[in-house]
Amino acid sequence: MAGVVQYTEFGGPEVLEFVEVATPEPGDGEVLLEVRAAGVNPIDAKLRAGLRASTPITTPRRVGSDASGVVAAVGPGVEGWAVGDEVIASGVRGAYATHAIVAASGLTRKPTAISWAQAAALGVPAGTAYQSLKSLGVGQGTTLLVHAASGAVGQAAVQFARAWGATVIGTAGPANQDRLRQLGAIPVEYGPGLAERVRAIAPQGVDRVLDAAGTDEAIAASLELVADPQQVGTIVRGADAPGWGIRAWSGGSATPLTAEEKAWRHEAVGVAAELAARGAFDIEIARSLPLEQAAEAHRLLAGGKVRGKIVLLP
Repeated sequence: MAGVVQYTEFGGPEVLEFVEVATPEPGDGEVLLEVRAAGVNPIDAKLRAGLRASTPITTPRRVGSDASGVVAAVGPGVEGWAVGDEVIASGVRGAYATHAIVAASGLTRKPTAISWAQAAALGVPAGTAYQSLKSLGVGQGTTLLVHAASGAVGQAAVQFARAWGATVIGTAGPANQDRLRQLGAIPVEYGPGLAERVRAIAPQGVDRVLDAAGTDEAIAASLELVADPQQVGTIVRGADAPGWGIRAWSGGSATPLTAEEKAWRHEAVGVAAELAARGAFDIEIARSLPLEQAAEAHRLLAGGKVRGKIVLLP
């Protein structure tokens, strides 16, 4: 038997329930993953609450897309993976589980130097940050502004950009300024006068902006600081992006990712994992909770006071 977290109606964290089901079997091109840790992402909660478009619920719906674990069985047509391999899994159909089915194309080898929790924390944040910066053309000599830089995506973006030779300015509250300094960013507090504070730090100007905050203030400051709105990208306000002329990836955007952008998101996991194994990429774990406490994990996420990743441990 396998344990899974699921819900049968949209609603608050209380709709999540832990149940036992038959252990699934992998199909063509799939593996069965024995989950060691599952990453909790904001999109999980938005889907659970019905805040993101999805099909009507007709059967129990499982939660989560990021996990780490051990390959327990291999389906037909799978090459390059074997039972016992330690992996990072992205695009999981229900990562909040003791066992889950994963497409072999969504697997990345887990370095032994990083923990199961760290590995499970990489998928969505690292993939989103890496792809967004690649799409914006961030590189050597670029001055990048990251809104909500102390969040999971923001921290990943800061570290990728710094590794590529960019100067990074990151917005955060007073309690998270030191964290941004640790990661190599120049911190700036959000709030009234944000654009002026950024100009004081970078009088030469800002080349690119990644918005992971989604506030009107962040968007307004971004448009004030760059000459071309196409140099601003959001991962939160995708539905509104066309009205501002800025770019968007996910966040409710009606524009799907390109094949290249999807490839970058997958590539990011291995890049971040190898950097982390060498001590060059820090993965901050805020809380680790038992799988059965998925509802509490979502309550903590909604509280907005947790910095870093929350992970669930079967």
